[in-house]
Amino acid sequence: MVRLGVIGCGRIGRVHADAVAVHPRAELAVVYDPIEQSAREVGEGFGTRWVTDVDAVLADPAIDAVVVASPTPTHVDLLTRAVRAGKAVLCEKPIDLDLARVDECRAELGAAADGVMVGFNRRFDPTFRDIRDRVAAGEIGGLEQLVIISRDPSPPPAAYVATSGGLFRDMTIHDFDMARFFLGEVVEVTATGSNLVSPEIAAAGDIDGAVVVLRGASGALATVTNSRRCAFGYDQRLEAFGELGMLTAANQLPTSARFSGATATEVAPPYHHFFLDRYTPAYRAEMDHFVASIETGTRPSPGFADGRAALALADAAVESLRTGATVKVGS
Repeated sequence: MVRLGVIGCGRIGRVHADAVAVHPRAELAVVYDPIEQSAREVGEGFGTRWVTDVDAVLADPAIDAVVVASPTPTHVDLLTRAVRAGKAVLCEKPIDLDLARVDECRAELGAAADGVMVGFNRRFDPTFRDIRDRVAAGEIGGLEQLVIISRDPSPPPAAYVATSGGLFRDMTIHDFDMARFFLGEVVEVTATGSNLVSPEIAAAGDIDGAVVVLRGASGALATVTNSRRCAFGYDQRLEAFGELGMLTAANQLPTSARFSGATATEVAPPYHHFFLDRYTPAYRAEMDHFVASIETGTRPSPGFADGRAALALADAAVESLRTGATVKVGS
């Protein structure tokens, strides 16, 4: 049984706590948050020990691994301390908002950084993974175009936006990783953005909509479409197009029930409202991969290098948006 601690009891920390709690070969041994109420709520909610001192987690020899689900500015410090304490680490994205700080962390950890898993959970979504595996197997021939659509149901609070690092580092970074998952190395980024949704986001100097074009080393193209608002729910779609055909992932619904009547036909329930509903299976599959890597002593994936690469694409998108030019990305 792998004994895990979750560091951070906010929204994403609770998601990871759930994934650990339901895992058959893992134990949620402790949760930590500096805010006592948050730590207590999650600890009592999952029937486990809760603490407000992170050293109670990192210094405990009975804890095999930790999930770093705290605010982004704390990631580098906490994952570094956890690795030094001999813990396996799953760190939420992004590793940091500053690429230089990520590189400093990598240099400080050395080869041990290769054992850190980064939380790009969408790689573990059953539908996306199935499509990617079938593309890799050659079912549609050579991949020529990839379309990724990701729209949130509503804008985040202004206070969140102010510290998020901007749309590209906060939201699109998942899509950058997904593009790399399909295309491999990305060599060019062209980005454009808009402010059509939230005056608060514009006031913070950020954009609330974007379209990004990525060119893979193979020549294949990927387009990413993002918006901070979607009237019909959490919009998560993907299309892989190749010389022999196409594979698509549509939005998912809570049930397959449909209503037909005198005024409408094939009326479906709304799409999943947000990532908490849409990606629960992916978070649980991600945790299973992390636990299995600890059990077998193998390197988890996506890893530290993937986290860095996605952040580098986000930085390139920011530069492209600023200059209006295509930005080349080094390997």
